[in-house]
Amino acid sequence: MLWLLSGCGIIDYYFLPPPEDTAQELAQAGFEAMEAKEYRQAITYFTKLKDRYPFSPYTSAAELALGDAFFLSGQYEAAAQTYLEFESLHPGHESIPYVLFQVGMSYLRQFRSIDRPTDNMEMALQYFTRLQESYPQSTQAADAQRFILEARRYKAEHELYVADLYWRKKEYGPAWKRYSAVAVDYADITDIAEYAEKQSNFSYYLFQKEQSQKDREKREGTWKKLLDWL
Repeated sequence: MLWLLSGCGIIDYYFLPPPEDTAQELAQAGFEAMEAKEYRQAITYFTKLKDRYPFSPYTSAAELALGDAFFLSGQYEAAAQTYLEFESLHPGHESIPYVLFQVGMSYLRQFRSIDRPTDNMEMALQYFTRLQESYPQSTQAADAQRFILEARRYKAEHELYVADLYWRKKEYGPAWKRYSAVAVDYADITDIAEYAEKQSNFSYYLFQKEQSQKDREKREGTWKKLLDWL
């Protein structure tokens, strides 16, 4: 009889699936991985917890920590989507100011170069501004101001990059309009506004000179045609 019982135990060991980790065990393992800066391992634990135990008291903390794990591992797009999902699921949670700040930072950190589109900077500004308007007394709202300036500088530098392209191609009309817009829209960023204003004046002068030359050539061409006809 003992042999049969032992045999059943052996069969269970080899052929039955091992018991799943509890929500508490997955949460603990995930946070220990975070402390050890093993963010990819933490992502695995928190994702399992979220999927297996959606109604566990440990789940909301794991969902928020999952966003942090993505962010700290440099997976900024995944981080933004995870934080936004958290906001959607827990709109009244006390951590929402932090979540909005982290969404903004996730978009901001996706910036690569001034020669690329600045859609992510637009999104960053949107969430930082929303944070300041909705939670003005939060510590995150105060911190957001510095990053609003950073995002706006990136956008301004991108606009200058485009304007400089027109300038180098001697397309002075479009260059003048771009520089003028930057000088107005980013007047608070002194070095950029001053450069844009100077280039705007140069571009306008060369554009007007170019237009005058074209007008003169057009008039001369008209007189030449008239004289040839006579």
